[in-house]
Amino acid sequence: MELLRDKKYQLSSAELAEMVNDTRERTLALVGDLAAEERSVPRLDILNPPRWELCHVAFFYDAFLLQVLDISSPVGIGSEEMFDSFRVANVDRWSMSLPSWDGTFAYMEEILSRVLDRLDASQPTPQETYLYMLCALHEDMHGESFTTFLQVLGHSMLAESVDAFSNNNYRMGPLRGDVEIQGGTYHLGATKDVQFVFDNEKWAHPVQLATFRMARAPVTNNEFQGFVEDGGYCRSDWWSYEGWIWRTKIAAEHPEYWQGKNGAWLCQYFDTVLPLEPHKPVIHVNWYEAEAYCNWAGRRLPTEAEWELAACGEPGAVLSGRGISKRRYPWGNEAPTPDRANLNAYAAGCVDVAALPEGDSAFGCRQMIGNVWEWTATTFYPYPGYLVDYPYKEYSAPWFGYYKVLRGGAWATRSRLANNTYRNFFLPHRTDIFAGFRTCEK
Repeated sequence: MELLRDKKYQLSSAELAEMVNDTRERTLALVGDLAAEERSVPRLDILNPPRWELCHVAFFYDAFLLQVLDISSPVGIGSEEMFDSFRVANVDRWSMSLPSWDGTFAYMEEILSRVLDRLDASQPTPQETYLYMLCALHEDMHGESFTTFLQVLGHSMLAESVDAFSNNNYRMGPLRGDVEIQGGTYHLGATKDVQFVFDNEKWAHPVQLATFRMARAPVTNNEFQGFVEDGGYCRSDWWSYEGWIWRTKIAAEHPEYWQGKNGAWLCQYFDTVLPLEPHKPVIHVNWYEAEAYCNWAGRRLPTEAEWELAACGEPGAVLSGRGISKRRYPWGNEAPTPDRANLNAYAAGCVDVAALPEGDSAFGCRQMIGNVWEWTATTFYPYPGYLVDYPYKEYSAPWFGYYKVLRGGAWATRSRLANNTYRNFFLPHRTDIFAGFRTCEK
């Protein structure tokens, strides 16, 4: 947390309270009013029991904020480690004696009240600012996880979200073609002039890249449909060894939520089945599916460094090695807005890949932030000089070498999380996340 010694990274109590309240309101809007039949959840490896996950969100504030700063006793409704995600395996969470729904919400409210009381009592230091932001952003991540939960189980989405399916501003069709991105020396990773970074983003370091060509937009449903209908899921030569094992094991024949009916393709969207939208990005595909499509199409996935250069860089400006100035977002350093990026569930789902031209990167790549997470070819490893961050020691280190890196954020991602250097990471078989991909020329 060395960057937090500078007072410019200090936020006011009011700013932090607004952030904490905002993320909690989103959490409760997503799952606070689940119907009785929706609260009974089947045991799935990709999900948490919802009461456990809600308690985990509250526990995180207690363990990583209140107990760290005040050395206070934990707010207990069971074992102190009961909701520690690193100590309690997913398989064990389903058999635990969890509090009732009313007890869960009371626990969440008690810890939230203590956090807000602490903010009301004093102005936070830079270190305290970091911990408040860490806890709020952690809850934002679980907000996206709860949105995934609703999709996996076929429940309804937030009623107040904008209806993307009738919004003509988002129906802008395909965006074909590549852009050329000049090679040279590029600094991969976060710079020390930003307000908050996670440990795996530290720090910007030089990498050498060759000139490459990248697609202006993510792969669309229509493009991926060509792969499916050409027998893409039936031919092992398009798949890696591990990918073919995954495909065979679950007998996959198309993306997770696609349905073929009377010669047409439909797609499940939460509690609704709709005709497949041809120009929206393909979503809920895993890394193996993305890799197989690329092999079929004669393309490849971008590396993490290539993706970040396409998002952060400016032609002729960053590659000379004269400095490490880089854009915070594809369009510049201004915070995301609905005309630049599909985040915060603005559109209640994906929009056409040609939508939101105001969000283009300097190289002309569109929607690098928002709409869908984008798989990269890169396995998740630390940057040079990586140090485990206290107090959240388990955020990154246990997952190095196993997971694949995703970049950019999806339509359900909160805008305060998404930026050009943020690294998401998941196992390559996961199809539940809001992930798609864009390709590069071989």
